[in-house]
Amino acid sequence: MNDKKFKSGYVGIIGIPNVGKTTLLNALIGQKIAIISPKPQTTRGKILGIMSEDDMQVIFLDTPGFHKPKNKLGETMIKAVNETIGEADFLIVVVEPTVDVRNAEAEIIEKSKNIPAVLVINKCDTVKKEDVLPVIEKYSKMREFKSIIPISAKTGDGISALKEEIKKYLPEGPMYYPEDMVTDQPEKQIVAEIIREKTLLTLDKEVPHGIAVEIVKMKEEPDLVSISANIFCEKDSHKGIIIGSGGKTLKRIGSYARKDCEKLLDKKVFLELWVKVKKDWRNSNFLMKEFGLKQD
Repeated sequence: MNDKKFKSGYVGIIGIPNVGKTTLLNALIGQKIAIISPKPQTTRGKILGIMSEDDMQVIFLDTPGFHKPKNKLGETMIKAVNETIGEADFLIVVVEPTVDVRNAEAEIIEKSKNIPAVLVINKCDTVKKEDVLPVIEKYSKMREFKSIIPISAKTGDGISALKEEIKKYLPEGPMYYPEDMVTDQPEKQIVAEIIREKTLLTLDKEVPHGIAVEIVKMKEEPDLVSISANIFCEKDSHKGIIIGSGGKTLKRIGSYARKDCEKLLDKKVFLELWVKVKKDWRNSNFLMKEFGLKQD
């Protein structure tokens, strides 16, 4: 490896909720390091993903969807987006293949206009190719992008082209992390997020937005990992929904989560889940810190 030609840098992935930023991150890394849900605002903080290749190392910063915050958790999420815009060497702005640009999209593009960026039009597998052209035209008038790349993070179409484009604009630099490292998240945090993902996928309506997961115990033995976790919600009525009739819903969440935890840890997992109520925790700085959602 010629050190002079090795490239590295921090690349922020930004966009409004539910455009597929986390699916894109997982596709770029080549494995699942962040949770995915069809519900908006799944990502709550910056998630660092590392892609190491022979001639470059990219440190991706996946961010929460840019939106108008309704509580302190929302404010913390928007702070994470603004910090990423300020820290990144380069940005990937993710949008959907529609000419209807929402106010939050216009705002985030305006906020980031002084930082080099590629526009990624995701979910192009859901429309005809000719329908993407007016989308390209619309966004190209909003700011100068280094390039505009139609992709499908779900199918992987366009991911190789995006990697090549990122390499063009990365500065020369060192390898910041070991080449086999894919995220800076500790195992406990990933396990908590897996449990939250399965809760998001199993439940409906407003309940998921008020859910946080805390790992109480994670004990590793030669052939088994014992995990005990609390699922926190904001209302007594939500607690009943999460548990379900005869505990069926909670068992389903636990079963789905255990399978993914076993893949992650490469061991058998014994998973014990408890549901507790912490009223209005999304407006409590103390509780957000407890749940690892606020750093200051």
